[in-house]
Amino acid sequence: MEDKQRKEGKKAQGSYEHVTHEFGPVYDSTSKILILGSLPSVKSRQQQFYYGHPQNRFWRVLANVLEAEKVPDTIEEKRSLLLTNKIALWDVIESCDIIGSADSTIKNVKENDMSVILGAAPIRAIFTNGAKADTLFHKYCRERYASEMPVIKLPSTSPANAAWSAERLTMVWKEEIGKYLS
Repeated sequence: MEDKQRKEGKKAQGSYEHVTHEFGPVYDSTSKILILGSLPSVKSRQQQFYYGHPQNRFWRVLANVLEAEKVPDTIEEKRSLLLTNKIALWDVIESCDIIGSADSTIKNVKENDMSVILGAAPIRAIFTNGAKADTLFHKYCRERYASEMPVIKLPSTSPANAAWSAERLTMVWKEEIGKYLS
């Protein structure tokens, strides 16, 4: 029994994998805000789009914040929700070493070139989805790309952030994002 638990523990920990962000940002020339995550999860990488884990509350929270008729299901619906509401979406990390989807294991970071979006859209504020995205943005991107722009850390929509209900997340996200979308 003890051997089985030890093996499962090793399996759960996993090993480092070098991961490269394989899909591009979502934005257009009318995007007013930029929401940044850290790096797509394993599920998101499999789906080739942002916040693909079914337990991540990003799409539900954002749909509620924007008072959308429904939570988007398909990539096309998600992209449309973002662009219709003048929201750009990307991640801080272009590549790194990571174990599974655990932000706490991220090392050897190469950041994305934020000028791709910031040079093409009238972004008024940057929002980071959670503490890790915020820390990474400030460490690798803030001074180079957005030293004068407001950067607001939002509570993470990750299921790992169980202390925050979807309703509470929605309230805080709406209060902060609403200031820049009007």
